[in-house]
Amino acid sequence: MKKTFQKEGVGMYAVGIDIGSTVTKGVLMTDGIVTGTHRLPTGWSPRETGRRVLADLLARHQVCPGEVQQIVATGYGRQTMEEAHRKITEITCHARGAYHINAAVRTVLDIGGQDSKVVRLGDRGQVVDFIMNDKCAAGTGRFLQVMATQMEVDVSQLEELAAEAKPVQLNNMCTVFAESEVVGLLASGASKASIAAGLLTSVASKICTQAQRVGVVEDVFFSGGLAEIGYLKKVIQEKLGVPVHQSHLAQYTGAIGAALSGMASLEPAGKEQ
Repeated sequence: MKKTFQKEGVGMYAVGIDIGSTVTKGVLMTDGIVTGTHRLPTGWSPRETGRRVLADLLARHQVCPGEVQQIVATGYGRQTMEEAHRKITEITCHARGAYHINAAVRTVLDIGGQDSKVVRLGDRGQVVDFIMNDKCAAGTGRFLQVMATQMEVDVSQLEELAAEAKPVQLNNMCTVFAESEVVGLLASGASKASIAAGLLTSVASKICTQAQRVGVVEDVFFSGGLAEIGYLKKVIQEKLGVPVHQSHLAQYTGAIGAALSGMASLEPAGKEQ
């Protein structure tokens, strides 16, 4: 793990804020090490949520705003973060964050609230290629939320329902058409468990198709909010035929990458890596 420049023994603070469509994540980094995390639902105002995550993160770790040398914003709402010194795309930040978590990573699969992406990395963690679906909610957290509402269950229950069920075949990934299909399946007597399994399998198939277009190179890392769903990881592994790694920091991958970019800018000339 890289150490950052220190002046007269004083640690350098950087904050990464990843303002996603569903959840806003914040990371406090000190001397190249993640020392704090915080997240909140983004809600109706990305600007206000970004500010609140920043303030809460610093307050929890007793860091004064004046002690933070760099604040870097990423995610779809990054342009609203007026406090940020820099604003960087999520592709760059997810690549850098994943490589920091696991330097063996060469392919990043990320499924968020409103988009999904696959990023292929080089030997130094640089972006070699990527594909991103941000035109519709197909295969994202929003897709699952809408379907769960139609099934009258909470989205957090989908994995438990799917655990022992045989997935039904879903023919539509478009949220509008899939919603009608789920209604029809329920009316025809299909169990909620089998539909839940079918939905999660469809999401896994979507990200695997994207991955195959970019080219899957091991090691593979699963990031984003849906990385917490073990059923998805299992199906993705089966479909890709390679191990898929996760981390308790998976949802913070983009924010970690943003903070690392801030730390790198604090390096003295010629020392940044």
